[in-house]
Amino acid sequence: MRKKLTITVDEEVYAGLYKTIGTRKISKFVEELVRPYVVRPKLESAYAQMAKDKKREEEAMEWAETTFKDIAHEKGCGKANRLVRQINRC
Repeated sequence: MRKKLTITVDEEVYAGLYKTIGTRKISKFVEELVRPYVVRPKLESAYAQMAKDKKREEEAMEWAETTFKDIAHEKGCGKANRLVRQINRC
């Protein structure tokens, strides 16, 4: 469903929009600019979709394991070593 919105802008801004975007296209232009800031996708479904990508999941796990191993070796951190072992068991 569409809703009408009235906004006020400086006349230079309006003239620039009208000249650059064109008549009857300003609303769509503004909506496309604003949408990512005000409409959030349902994160659960987005994460579920990403989890279905097995190749991506394998690459992510490999990255995580490498990162934890690097941290464990650099700092000699016992907690990091235990975490790496737990990950490897999964």
